[in-house]
Amino acid sequence: MKLKGKVVLEGLEFHAYHGIYPEERSSGNKFEVDIAVDTTFDESAFHDDLSGTINYEEIYSIVKGEMETPSKLLEPVAHSIAQKILDSFSSAIKAEVTISKFNPPIGGVCRKAQVSVGLQRNGSS
Repeated sequence: MKLKGKVVLEGLEFHAYHGIYPEERSSGNKFEVDIAVDTTFDESAFHDDLSGTINYEEIYSIVKGEMETPSKLLEPVAHSIAQKILDSFSSAIKAEVTISKFNPPIGGVCRKAQVSVGLQRNGSS
């Protein structure tokens, strides 16, 4: 039996330097990252073993590393996070990453802009 589920981390906050404008790259901005990983819980649910599930600390470390690397666009950052999650956890079926930039410089009022990426492991249904 395959016990499918989802591991979610919401509201990871970072001060990062993503953006196309020089001021974004020099002073940075507040960002929020949400992660959802579709997985199987066979090992962790039945054996209470951390090695058989998605480790929150490892996900945070992946996200932190990618957020510390400046990028003009959020899309490659989100894609890289999703890919590294799939590469790091054999039980991960799909990784969904949403990155929000607060108060983006668009010439008007906007609380946040978001980019979402979903990446599924090859051969998964």
